[in-house]
Amino acid sequence: MNSAKLSVIVPAFNEKRNIVPLYNAVKKVLSKMGVDYEIIFIDDGSTDNTFDEVKRIIKADTRVKGISFTRNFGKAAALDAGFKKSTGSLIVTMDSDLQDNPEELPKFLSMINKGYDMVVGWKYVRRDSFAKVIASRMFNSLIRVSTGLKLHDNDSGYKMFRREVISSLTLYSGLYRYIPVFAHRAGYKVCEVKVKHMQRKFGKSKYGASRLFKGFFDLITINFLSKFTTRPLHFFGSLGGFFMFFGFLGGLYLSYLRFFYDAVIGNRPLLLLSILLIVIGLQIFSVGLVGEMISFLNKKQNPEKPSDDYNIREVAGG
Repeated sequence: MNSAKLSVIVPAFNEKRNIVPLYNAVKKVLSKMGVDYEIIFIDDGSTDNTFDEVKRIIKADTRVKGISFTRNFGKAAALDAGFKKSTGSLIVTMDSDLQDNPEELPKFLSMINKGYDMVVGWKYVRRDSFAKVIASRMFNSLIRVSTGLKLHDNDSGYKMFRREVISSLTLYSGLYRYIPVFAHRAGYKVCEVKVKHMQRKFGKSKYGASRLFKGFFDLITINFLSKFTTRPLHFFGSLGGFFMFFGFLGGLYLSYLRFFYDAVIGNRPLLLLSILLIVIGLQIFSVGLVGEMISFLNKKQNPEKPSDDYNIREVAGG
């Protein structure tokens, strides 16, 4: 596997003082490993001349590439641009703040050589604030429960994976945190390795308390996208059926009172509630049907487009 080319993708936002030390550290480790490599820095709209440092490195090393955004588009956009620019059969993503130790790269490659498709770095002793550590643990516990992927540090930016895994990724907004979940649900083998987490020397962390809340909403999004994108009726049908069921029960109860006890039901709030629940349920169910028709027509009109229902690892013969 040492003949494989590594593409190291490094998103950066206002990390001017970290770029050169990170480049030197990565270059030293990869040269010692004896692998072919490229390093791609993505400047995500920095205002501190980060990209000037990248361009200086590029002049001295042709294995380094750089992309500069017109403004800050976010980490998902930076990673996506890096994936498209990369040419390696193995992809490495790492943060630009020097907290991801390049010395750990041989561990990742070793697990890839054992047959895994993605290796996630578990920051075993985190060098972050107490609040950030607690928030991360809560967040990762929620991911483990809701997705079934048993990783300690699912949103770690330090990863290595095979190039074909990229086809399973849908990156926008904060969904970059769930790259291992996308890969796992596409059938790829995902594992983790303990890595040494370094103390930040320069600059400040870009993540605040709002990240936890944004991550929660993104988790809902990824669960919906991965389970119901090609079968929307399973979601909307179940939800619509839930409303209609309770509306029907209310109507059944009122009918029982009307026919067996000759009760007046026209002025009962339950009658309006039952009708409302049935109407809402029918509307939600109809949305699911429309979604199914759109999904069917999309597949019918694009028969050559790869299906979202499966990912092919290998084709042999014929």
